[in-house]
Amino acid sequence: MISDGHPHREADRVFRALGDATRRDILVCALREEQSVSELALRYDMSFAAVQKHVAVLERAGLIIKRARGRERVVNADLAVIQRASQLLRAYEDLGHERSDDDLSAAPARTTMVCSGSDPTRRAQITSTEHAATIMTGTPAELTAIDDERRKKT
Repeated sequence: MISDGHPHREADRVFRALGDATRRDILVCALREEQSVSELALRYDMSFAAVQKHVAVLERAGLIIKRARGRERVVNADLAVIQRASQLLRAYEDLGHERSDDDLSAAPARTTMVCSGSDPTRRAQITSTEHAATIMTGTPAELTAIDDERRKKT
């Protein structure tokens, strides 16, 4: 992870930002679709200013890109930063594999995260394997069917 010539600083900012459940949820929402800060604020039981502060932490970490759209500020997730964080974690995992006889990559890690809001039936799922990360959205039934198909292939 290199942004300002100090890879540890970027990693510190990214993982500190991801240490809060609200910020992780905001990131999932931004991964799914571009949204205004006002739209995001409606999803949470907190003040607009509190949501703005969470977005600012994500923006400073490089996980969110905020831009003007007319009079609004809209946010998008920056996949490049997420990929660099994923690469760093994979490097740690590889170090662990060198020390261990256990094959931790035998079963892919699966994390399903829900974006709070108007459509509670939709979920964003990030599936990480040894060589790639996939981000999908769908209903829980759709995501389960995809997982079942993957298991049949392996």
